[in-house]
Amino acid sequence: MNIILLGAPGAGKGTQASKIEEKYKLLHISTGDIFRANIKGGTEIGKLAKSYIDAGKLVPDEVTCDIVKDRLTWNDAKSGYMLDGFPRNLFQAQELDKFAKIDLCLNIDVDESLLMDRICGRRVCACGESYHISTLNGATTCAKCGGELYQRADDNPETVKTRLDTYKSQTAPLIEYYKSQGKLKSVKSGAGSPDEVFVQICAILDR
Repeated sequence: MNIILLGAPGAGKGTQASKIEEKYKLLHISTGDIFRANIKGGTEIGKLAKSYIDAGKLVPDEVTCDIVKDRLTWNDAKSGYMLDGFPRNLFQAQELDKFAKIDLCLNIDVDESLLMDRICGRRVCACGESYHISTLNGATTCAKCGGELYQRADDNPETVKTRLDTYKSQTAPLIEYYKSQGKLKSVKSGAGSPDEVFVQICAILDR
């Protein structure tokens, strides 16, 4: 099974991806993680990506598509995967259809009023775990690995607004694209817990 996780910044895609990966043994491929690995490694593509990400802009489509296409050729992707953060627009979706077979697009629908608080209050660890300051009780280290938590450079109000505006203009049309293919399923994520959202997701995946 090959699936796409769709949702605005702060919708909880990373959290749900971890739960799906654990229960359904699906490889989680996050374009954000791929880019951050390149940024940390100081590669040329990493430096290029960082200049866009820090400004709240998207990495050029051609670069992103090439990275994802290469990643899907790895042996660990042969038995199924979920894409998190890709495709981000119609061009990427159309390119993806040329080199991959997608079975389901899972859309996490969140009211915009909740997104700003979620993102600006987010703290992450290098191991991939993500937290919100409201649940940390002052803790500054990861409960999973003990690593130091940090706030991403692009998790600030100004950049977040730019990211949400970009999402609405470029990524939201993907909902109609995958609906027209009969591959779209949506779950509603309000103020409820991630576990409550996951129950909805499981009901879809189990079918």
